[in-house]
Amino acid sequence: MRISIRGCLVFDDLPESICRRNAPLAPLTWFKLGGAAEYLITPRDENELATILRRCRESGTPVRYLGLGANVIVADEGVSGVVLRLDAPAFTSVSVDGPRVSAGAGVDMTRLVLRTVRQGLAGLENLAGIPGTVGGGITMNCGGRYGEIGTAVESVRVIGSDGRAYIRDHDDLCFSYRHSALGADCVVGAVFCLDPTDPAALERRFREILLYKQNTQPPLGAHSVGCIFRNPDGRSAGQIIDQAGLKGVRLGSAYVSDRHANFVLADEGGKASDVIKLIRLITERVEDATGTRLEPEVKIWSDHADAYDPASAAPERRDHRRARPVQGGADARPPIAFCPSMEGD
Repeated sequence: MRISIRGCLVFDDLPESICRRNAPLAPLTWFKLGGAAEYLITPRDENELATILRRCRESGTPVRYLGLGANVIVADEGVSGVVLRLDAPAFTSVSVDGPRVSAGAGVDMTRLVLRTVRQGLAGLENLAGIPGTVGGGITMNCGGRYGEIGTAVESVRVIGSDGRAYIRDHDDLCFSYRHSALGADCVVGAVFCLDPTDPAALERRFREILLYKQNTQPPLGAHSVGCIFRNPDGRSAGQIIDQAGLKGVRLGSAYVSDRHANFVLADEGGKASDVIKLIRLITERVEDATGTRLEPEVKIWSDHADAYDPASAAPERRDHRRARPVQGGADARPPIAFCPSMEGD
């Protein structure tokens, strides 16, 4: 990817240890697909993060946030601007004070859920099996049929694009289905208010949720732990996709799971463009068959505004005959799956 002159002027003084040019993003996402970031920056603390955000704002440089890459598809050609990743120790600590748990934005959700379950603190166990980081999970209010992260959030510490840090409490965040009012604010940490309970009972609940997911979703080894589309008006997007006859349909290196139709998987070494085209195809076929227009939960990172828009995909519409069922039964091949749950996380 070509590095912009603007970027060089703005970020040239940053040490190579935290700032990489033309950095491949595929290894940092669950899909293992896609291109590079013009700049991948991993600030060491809040002061560095604030400085970078101010510079981006002043220079007009676009900013994206990457957690575990469990809710993002990166275009094959990569993206311009800055991708920020908060994986330094300053953003990955967890502390417990009675029923309150403080966690940095870069904390792995699985690690946090397990810790609270083992300490007998109820409120996050419903997120069992959902990948991502605290920052990404809060930003999109990740969750599933058992509950959402927003119900347990007491407050969130953020840094705005102006570099100023402040606290936003639960009511200010306006949590709703796969949504929060965080906007462009960068989450750096959160406080959860949980309920003390019997650890053994809590662990049983946690295991029940995991077992249900193992029985109804692609295997964890396939990195499939989330859904591509939002559920429209309380209905199951997976059932709607299945009813449209799309379970198992393949387009290039991407295909719809045979086990759960709201999961899209990809062959190792495949193309992000195939995944994006398949999402377009699903959207079009479902709308044609049912009149329902599905909306993705997944974030598609591209410098082209129409990267996902089905209206821009006329050539693919004429070539739908290439879509075909996966051979070999329910997700028989060892795939790499894309599963949204959070952030650009």
